Amino acid sequence: MELRECAMESMGVEFWRDRNVFVTGATGLLGSWLVQELIELGANTVCLVRDWVPSSRFFQESAMQKATIVRGELEDYFVLLRALNEYEIDTVFHVAAQAVVGTSSRSSLSTFEANIRGTYHLLEACKNNSRLVHRVVLASSDKAYGEQEILPYVEDAPLAGKYPYDVSKACADLLAQSYFHTYQIPIAITRCGNLFGGGDLNFNRLIPGTIRSALRNERPVIRSDGKFIRDYFYVRDAVSAYLLLAEKLLEPGVLGEAFNFGPERPVSVLEMVEMILKRLGKSKLEPVILNEKLHEIPSQYLDCRKARKVLGWENKFMLEEALGETIAWYEKFLSRC
Repeated sequence: MELRECAMESMGVEFWRDRNVFVTGATGLLGSWLVQELIELGANTVCLVRDWVPSSRFFQESAMQKATIVRGELEDYFVLLRALNEYEIDTVFHVAAQAVVGTSSRSSLSTFEANIRGTYHLLEACKNNSRLVHRVVLASSDKAYGEQEILPYVEDAPLAGKYPYDVSKACADLLAQSYFHTYQIPIAITRCGNLFGGGDLNFNRLIPGTIRSALRNERPVIRSDGKFIRDYFYVRDAVSAYLLLAEKLLEPGVLGEAFNFGPERPVSVLEMVEMILKRLGKSKLEPVILNEKLHEIPSQYLDCRKARKVLGWENKFMLEEALGETIAWYEKFLSRC
């Protein structure tokens, strides 16, 4: 499925053409694919960029040259206020976060600053530009649910994160709910599984790390015991979910609500590694299992019936197809390094 075809499956060009859109986290995995698709759809796309990362998809793809860049941090309220006001932003996608679990554990303060303070500063800026901002889609996470006895997670489960990243996403989620119920900010919340796809340069994550190791004929490293279970959610499916949610945000049953998005196909860490190695013809590379104690939840996966019923959303990519596209991206990227 080509990017343009994927874009046309939402309400499409007529909805997004010339719409002023603000994207946080544009240089990240989800942000770069989201920005590219918005540009394909004709949106006037304004991106908040903190760090200049030359190797990121955002700076590598030619389409990104059409985006307007605002330099600054989420924690800087006046940068956010100025951007929303000066560019007359109609729609906000808040997908920026300090999203690496290991980094969160090493430095909880920087995680809380970005993920919590950054979120309430953005929501406050939206409130003070309420005549302009008509849609806000905020990225929470399946991690916000914390460890639950009943799986898969459903949207009315309590938010019970314990570890720094999980807590930060639960706080951001609750802040979004608060701004909706208190100030009627037009907002909807996404809770997605583990995102993957071409462009993720955090090689300490399972999928990009395993692909890189295999391409180098090195044994992939598994930090846990390999039994952790997750939803692995392809970034292009995530982009379609975000666009559809924004398009339908003002409809009954959507405004102020949270929606789970994921493949509904839980996979263990070891199973995922084996799938990647098999696809690359490197099954003889036996993984190194560190069996370290991690600040992570053993089993997490989502029930997405609400998104299917209310939004009419569904995945477009099978896991095997998504892995094939992802591996092809890294083969090309790593060949240039």
